[in-house]
Amino acid sequence: MKFSLNREALLRPLQQVSGVVERRQTLPVLANVLLQVSTDQLSMTGTDLEVELVGRVPLTGAEAGDITVPARKLMDICREIPDKAEIDFELSGSRLEIRSGRFRSTLSTLPAVDFPSVDRAAVELSSSFDSKAFKKLLDSTSFAMAQQDVRYFLNGMLIEVGEGMVKSVATDGHRLAMSQQTANTTNEGVKQVIVPRKGVLELQRLLNELEGDVDIAIGANHLCASSAEYTLTTKLVDGRFPEYERVIPKNGDKIVYADRQELRQALNRTAILSNEKFRGIRVNFSKGVIQLSANNPEQEEAEETVSVEYDGESLEIGFNVSYLQDVLGILESDKVRLTVHDANSSALVENPDDEDSVYVVMPMKL
Repeated sequence: MKFSLNREALLRPLQQVSGVVERRQTLPVLANVLLQVSTDQLSMTGTDLEVELVGRVPLTGAEAGDITVPARKLMDICREIPDKAEIDFELSGSRLEIRSGRFRSTLSTLPAVDFPSVDRAAVELSSSFDSKAFKKLLDSTSFAMAQQDVRYFLNGMLIEVGEGMVKSVATDGHRLAMSQQTANTTNEGVKQVIVPRKGVLELQRLLNELEGDVDIAIGANHLCASSAEYTLTTKLVDGRFPEYERVIPKNGDKIVYADRQELRQALNRTAILSNEKFRGIRVNFSKGVIQLSANNPEQEEAEETVSVEYDGESLEIGFNVSYLQDVLGILESDKVRLTVHDANSSALVENPDDEDSVYVVMPMKL
């Protein structure tokens, strides 16, 4: 196996592929990246048995072969080689020689046959999406995914594909984010899958690099996103996602319109003195204003009044301030609409000019 490559052509896909590789591994080969060389292409694969990412780079005049080498060491070496330098790779026995200018190194290897691959079932649905639009769909909801929840199906995102639309939903049991967009999907009925948290994060990272369309294929146990340069495969979570439509409150009769940036900054200031563990904040609704107040066990307190459009009854609700901050940070509108019913019901947070995204925040007792 022998090939030469420009540093820039190698580094970008290598960084993407190495991102999938976990630092702590039970199998030594999982700390490695699989290099597969044909006469005209280098294919690099990283996996943690849940997510697999393949990056492809065109080559000229290469000698075919395959081997696995430590992912982090290879990436660190390539990162430190000067810009635009040519790097030569040659497999010599059980070592991979790397040369560039006056620099020479050898990396230990493990056989390619030991490298595991993610199982793929037959594809049940496939469609093409604009990569930037699909990334925006994931970004709109991914912040609400649970982390290490015993209800394992919450540690991920629901992707729902229907005729002419695709939807993403995430919840950690205390808040819910839902976003949808039109798409050129032709499947009849609705297909729902739960993508695990790491799969979502790697997909977001990959979509950030892509231009144009990305092909999404869904099987019984996997989701695969592919372009000319990359193929990402993630296992799916085997579980039943909550019936999210029932969580979205329909009886809200108190509607508040506020300047999003002004409300966000007021929340940021008030949150500084909230209880660090529970992050509780009181929100008092009254005609024309919202009053925010917080205190903590050190007897410190903060309050601020924000002018809003509201003409309903006075009402006080407690919220986890982080959940409100997350939603206002994800919305891009100038205005934000808050819809509530009473102190014990969830709040609906929306962009008044965009019906495609909906955010639900549960109240908390203070």
